[in-house]
Amino acid sequence: MNEPHTLNYTSLYDLHIELGAKMVPFAGYAMPVQYPLGVLKEHLHTRSQAGLFDVSHMGQVKLIGKEAATALEKLVPVDIIDLPVGQQRYALFTDDRGGILDDLMVSNFGDDVLYLVVNAACKVQDIAHLRNHLSAHCDVVELNDRALLALQGPAASRVLARLAPAAAELSFMQNAQLDLAGVACYVSRSGYSGEDGYEISVPSADAAKLARRLLSESEVAAIGLGARDSLRLEAGLCLYGHDIDTTTTPIEGALLWALSKNRRPGGERAGGYPGADVIARQIAEGVQKKRIGFVVKGKVPVREGATITDETGRPIGKVTSGGFGPSFGGPVGMGYVTQAHVTVGTPLFAIVRDKPVAIEVSKTPFVPQRYYRR
Repeated sequence: MNEPHTLNYTSLYDLHIELGAKMVPFAGYAMPVQYPLGVLKEHLHTRSQAGLFDVSHMGQVKLIGKEAATALEKLVPVDIIDLPVGQQRYALFTDDRGGILDDLMVSNFGDDVLYLVVNAACKVQDIAHLRNHLSAHCDVVELNDRALLALQGPAASRVLARLAPAAAELSFMQNAQLDLAGVACYVSRSGYSGEDGYEISVPSADAAKLARRLLSESEVAAIGLGARDSLRLEAGLCLYGHDIDTTTTPIEGALLWALSKNRRPGGERAGGYPGADVIARQIAEGVQKKRIGFVVKGKVPVREGATITDETGRPIGKVTSGGFGPSFGGPVGMGYVTQAHVTVGTPLFAIVRDKPVAIEVSKTPFVPQRYYRR
């Protein structure tokens, strides 16, 4: 963990302090883990109304040039060439062994411009990866002068429509460039909570102004990283560096849905990305381990790192994310187990403080996702 003097600060740092946030080091930044409301109430407020998150630590990148889409498609198992203007798509950077280098969002802004959002802890290596492979084909421009806000929850659309009525017209994973409170922003209808909502890229100099404007709405509360994590866990969403990393492939990570059909074996542009042969073999033959969701048959939270065993006590996997689900009403988690134990309803155990805790393989998400689709 970084020492305080090495930390970076987002353009909303002073606002976080003013709002009474508890700040912690995260991915090299001083970030709010919670506000006086507390993690539990912040979580429930987001599920019932609207929460505003500072996610400015994430990396924002533009790829500019006629060859940008073709070039990027060689790094991801996703259809980028046919991505419609105004549309966003989830993607994965893979390595030669099929491992996941990072997960990211890719938007087509039109006029030969792609806009990417990458994870904070990976952005230095991601940008180096992009420049190494794409610089001969397009311009790779890191957007250091922009902040990123996420407005999440069932009231998010109503709130943002007060600033820009066109925001309400977007569907899940669509984006537009909108004027919000006099500020030109990139807005996508997406997020990391399982709720309807938006991610808003705003010039850093205007970020605090826009955040204050949004927080002035009665439905909106400031939400920290603690609730962001419990929200995404309930929604069954992977956290890079925990649930997926270079030791897991998309197939092991139960992310086959994220591989575009035309990039899979038999598709019109099958393969052609790092690790494609490994991933194709796993699609055909299966894998030895796979990511699962689980519920705890009791009240004891099961945390990351706990060993998962079968009913005989034989170790069969590890927990990668776990904690209390406030909306679910009990402890939930995700982890990897051997293929023989992935069926929903399978009884297993997690070892917590040297004692077995009963768990059961479950479908994810643990609470319904409420993305807005027309």
